[in-house]
Amino acid sequence: MSIDIPLDHFIPDRTSAPAQAAARGAALIAEASANGADHIELAHLAVRWAHRTFGSLVLMSSMGDEVLVHLATDAAPGIEVAFIDTGYHFPETLGTAEAYAATRPLRLLTVTPVQTVAAQDAEHGPQLHGRDPDLCCKMRKVEPLERTLAGRDAWITGMRRVDAPTRSDIEIVGVDTKRDMVKINPLALWTEEQTQDYARNNAVLLNPLRDAGYASIGCAPCTRATAPGEDPRAGRWAGTGKTECGLHV
Repeated sequence: MSIDIPLDHFIPDRTSAPAQAAARGAALIAEASANGADHIELAHLAVRWAHRTFGSLVLMSSMGDEVLVHLATDAAPGIEVAFIDTGYHFPETLGTAEAYAATRPLRLLTVTPVQTVAAQDAEHGPQLHGRDPDLCCKMRKVEPLERTLAGRDAWITGMRRVDAPTRSDIEIVGVDTKRDMVKINPLALWTEEQTQDYARNNAVLLNPLRDAGYASIGCAPCTRATAPGEDPRAGRWAGTGKTECGLHV
């Protein structure tokens, strides 16, 4: 899938500030949208722009977003995909990551926390996720991501506006002000129906837990299946008031 737009015109100098680089990418997306590009074409374009602009310094942080991984490896074969192995993943999630590494044109970078689960239990007590989920997420998700993003200029995420109220204003190309880097959300404007249609029409390999009612998949101790019609994020940290792991805030 390709859009006839001169990408070289939009590639910023690598010395550009993140806001300037993001503005170039956003302009590219806006022009393509004005010319009638659909949501799939815009997502492909965003990935190609990011990969061509930042090269190996583009990193996609979530293997849980199967549609994004499938789309991105079509748009930019050989793209680096980071998988944060928290030590608490469902076996199905680990199997999905292995399957993508074996079947899709990507370079899988598996990232682990500084401490094993056993070492964390020894220092903080067992089942920290039940007593202080924010601290557990900080050590097992946020720190590994920060370590992986260090020295990079951009990252690609699977965030969508429909996922949560905290994500309702995200753009396809923007700036991560916390990390002072460009953040690309190719699926930002996609609806749940469009996401499911893409998965079905492209035979996307999905985490088997999807069929078991897991609309949003995180660590096993903090994720449950959701009922039909229930908010997709309701199964994450249910009953705690927590809505984000900290990767995107």
